[in-house]
This record gives sequence, structure tokens and C-alpha cells, in this order.
Amino acid sequence: MVHTFAKRLLLAAALTLLAACNDTTTRPQIDIEGKTMGTFYSVKISGEIEQNKQQLQQEIDALLEQANDDISTYRPNSVLSRFNQTHSSEPQPIPRGMADIILMAQRIGRDTHGAMDITVGPLVNLWGFGPDKRVVKAPQQPQIDAAKRNSGLQHLKLLSDNRGEWLQKDLPQMYVDLSTLGEGYGVDQLVRLMARKGITNYLVSVGGAVSSRGVNGQGKPWRVAIQKPTDRENAVQAMVDLQGYSISTSGSYRNYFEQDGQRYSHVIDPATGRPINHRLVSATVIAPTALEADGWDTGLMVLGTEKALKLAEEQGLAVYLISKTDDGFSAVMTPQFKAFLVQ
Repeated sequence: MVHTFAKRLLLAAALTLLAACNDTTTRPQIDIEGKTMGTFYSVKISGEIEQNKQQLQQEIDALLEQANDDISTYRPNSVLSRFNQTHSSEPQPIPRGMADIILMAQRIGRDTHGAMDITVGPLVNLWGFGPDKRVVKAPQQPQIDAAKRNSGLQHLKLLSDNRGEWLQKDLPQMYVDLSTLGEGYGVDQLVRLMARKGITNYLVSVGGAVSSRGVNGQGKPWRVAIQKPTDRENAVQAMVDLQGYSISTSGSYRNYFEQDGQRYSHVIDPATGRPINHRLVSATVIAPTALEADGWDTGLMVLGTEKALKLAEEQGLAVYLISKTDDGFSAVMTPQFKAFLVQ
């Protein structure tokens, strides 16, 4: 399947699912896995379900395929791609789910003072992290300046009335990139599916976004491990009990390219038009929905440790930040995050 969200490849996902399932399991557990959005999804269900596993997986795949058809920049005929291709300033109709993503992106964009900006698509593409071929050398400043002139949340409007939702741009070359929120949106879609099915014990994930309810096969809370920002996939930094909430992690340490000894991250700072160059390497957010967590983690990554922590404290967010130091890595968290931490 074509990769849909290159900004958050599977290798950049900083979460490892820890779902107990061994000889002491007291109830059946169903595991369903597949590919979507350029990464993998996982659905773990504890207890019996009314329909068979194959039927449920077909519904899950169809649900995530629809999400791709709506917001993928890797599919030329998706709703979002058609919006990006048009140079018209006329409002374009969009599905309700896509409108929900735009609304969340606008809110977090304002709260982060523009650090999370879904209109940086021209910059993402310029640096080689979009659907086009990856670049092998950094672009020149005039190219960056030109791409910046085609971005800015203030140039994007979401319209709604009793007939539906529309998206409007006043820059003809504007290119909206929803990859920073795609995984969270996918997880929330799976959560809604579980609710419709009456399933109350599950853990679902798409890439680095995770949500859970109830208990696992041993009758214990689902736990999620936050991975250390290294190439070792099973190195655990911390562990949390989500308590019915959702979690998402953004990291800068795996999706990048190097030129002349300098590493260029896939996380683009809208203010400079360049990849971030500070020491924050991982931002994890716990929120009521995966979409909200997925939006905040990107904005905080752009801000860097000090500004991210200050904003998280002001907003009352549950946030865990890992920064690179001369001696390795250091972690800081807000009091709200500490409440989820497994000691």
C-alpha cells in the first residue's frame, strides 16, 4: 500500500504496546493487525465479540481506507489532494471527519502560536518529507522563502452550515498537510467503531497514537510503554496506564536526512521554514482523544523543551518531554502526566 503519512513513519513511532497475553490469561484476547497511513495499526480486544474476527477486520480496513481517501496527500484523488490541487478561492466541500481535523488543527495552531501549522505542506514537500521524492540536499533560502509565502493558518477558513462543511483558501498555491493528525484521527475512528460494537475492553493504535478502554486478557489495565529515543526498538523510557485516555508521541530522531554531517529532521518549524535544531527529541501527550494528543505532540516538538513545558503547564496538559543532553537523555513531565505514570 502507498505510504500516506511520511512525517510519521512506523520507525518514528515512539510507543510500544504491552498487552499481556500468556498462559495465565483469564479471558480470550483477539489481535487484529494491518497496514494503513504508511504505518501499521493494531486492535487488541479482551473478551468475546459478537461477530467473527475476519468480519471485524474487514470493517476496520474499510474505515481506515475511507480516512485515507479523505485526508491522504499520497492519493491524488483524495478529498485533501483535490483541495490542494485546485487554485480556486471558492469554498470546497469536505467530509465531516476532515472538518473535525481542521477544527482541532486550527485550535492547537492558535494555542501554540503557530508552531503546529497544517499549511506548511509546501515546506514539508520542499524538504523532501512529502509525497514527492526525498531530497538529498537542503534547499536554498530563496526556495524556503517562496514556500513560506504559500503557508499560514490565517489563509485557511473552515465554513459550516446546515448543508455541510467547506474549506477555503485565499492563497492559490496553499498545500494543506494533515499528516501530523492522521494517526490520531485513525485511532479515534477505531474507538468509535468499538463503541458501536459494544466492545468495552480494547487497545487500539495507529503508528504512534494509542487509545484504550477497560482491561486486557488478564483483567488488568492496558499499559503503554514510551520508547527511549534510540534505534533500539524495545528500549523503554517510561510506562503509563491510560485510564481510558489516548496518547501520542512525536519524535525527531528517526525520520531525517543528512548532508555534510548535519541531520535534518522531518519536523519543520513554520517560523523559520527549516527543520527544528533544538535538543527536544520526543514529545508525548495524553489527552481525551487521540486527535488532540496527536496535534499537541507536533506543536510541542516544534517549540523545544523550555517553551513546550511552559505552554503545557499553562494549558494543563499531560506531557512528557525527552531531550538530548551531553550525557545522554533527560526527561521532564507535567504533574498531569505523572498521574498516568506506572511507578
